[in-house]
Amino acid sequence: MTSPEHKKHAAINRPNYGNFGRAEWAIVGTNCGAIKGLAGQIIAALSPKVKCAYVDAQHAHGEEQAHLPGRLASGAVAEYTDQITHHQFTLNRPLNQFQFRQWFSEMDLVLVNGNHQQAKAQVVVIDPAKEASLQKRLSQLTHVQLFLLTEGAEEIFPFLKEVLPAWQEIPVYRLQETEKIVSFFQNQLRQAAPVLNGLVLAGGRSVRMGQDKGALQWHGKEQRYHLAEMMQEFCAEVFISCRAEQQPELAAQYPTLPDTFLDLGPYGAILSAFREQPEAAWLVVACDLPLVDQRTLWQLVQERNPSAVATAFENPQNRFPEPLITIWEPKSYLQLLAFLAQGYTCPRKVLINSATHLLQPGQPEALLNVNTPQEQERARQLLAQR
Repeated sequence: MTSPEHKKHAAINRPNYGNFGRAEWAIVGTNCGAIKGLAGQIIAALSPKVKCAYVDAQHAHGEEQAHLPGRLASGAVAEYTDQITHHQFTLNRPLNQFQFRQWFSEMDLVLVNGNHQQAKAQVVVIDPAKEASLQKRLSQLTHVQLFLLTEGAEEIFPFLKEVLPAWQEIPVYRLQETEKIVSFFQNQLRQAAPVLNGLVLAGGRSVRMGQDKGALQWHGKEQRYHLAEMMQEFCAEVFISCRAEQQPELAAQYPTLPDTFLDLGPYGAILSAFREQPEAAWLVVACDLPLVDQRTLWQLVQERNPSAVATAFENPQNRFPEPLITIWEPKSYLQLLAFLAQGYTCPRKVLINSATHLLQPGQPEALLNVNTPQEQERARQLLAQR
């Protein structure tokens, strides 16, 4: 009898990263100058709405090989310089794909010079002058999504047709057709937009209220179920976040997502959601916001910016973002973990110190947070006036 295979490490869902980010393309098949020029055109067209990055290598010449820049020459491992208009980090240590993913975690698009680095997907330039060079790079062509013909090139190289069975389904443009190339990347990013899930925060112990806030009936049913049903209109899936001991009761009524990051309050609930589905964006709403309605959720979803770390309302009273009625994008997962590693478990602090897209609420009263019997009475008065 064969014993079950032993697994040394816990199996968890992993984000769909490449070497640098989720959406990355290596441009390969032509000289470095042409690759840099094309990358510059794409970035210039997309950067007003999309966070772009570029990966390349620089050849050393002559004595440059023997000299490190700045304080690295004195033995420093890292040097940071505020260049006033931009920031510059210089490192003298090896980097691997795990570190690259952290550095590029906020990027929506990463373009890579395929002559020096590989990426999850590829744009292949058909350049007769570099045919032999491209033939040596066939192992890099794991997911070709676009062909570009240089001047003088009229068809795909025969050796590419042999190694790419579906080559006829791959779009073909000319290298100078910038608008079509930009449109290609826009469509790819649009198709890759994260699905939006819903998470009702109902795992608190309601100490100040003296009773379970999720079970309060503001709209004819328990608030946790009322919110979950309302969020279905905007989300692919909706879950009620809860403590493990709550799950048997709640799961009989609605899909649940118990905390796996324990004793961290709402912070742990958000992290637990990303641990379950790291590729989804999460519309997070706390059950102690009884004045939230469809109009408020509609504004948040309609004005969502997937390029940001999160989309949140700014509270007009204190000018701070409201973290518990927020859309957290997949790129926020690493941010949340990084703040946790530094000893912070306040989701508002993450929003304040990240690239958050802030909205002015159309209904400011919807942000009213109810944690005490006194606040409960105030909320009932406001609801009666609607």
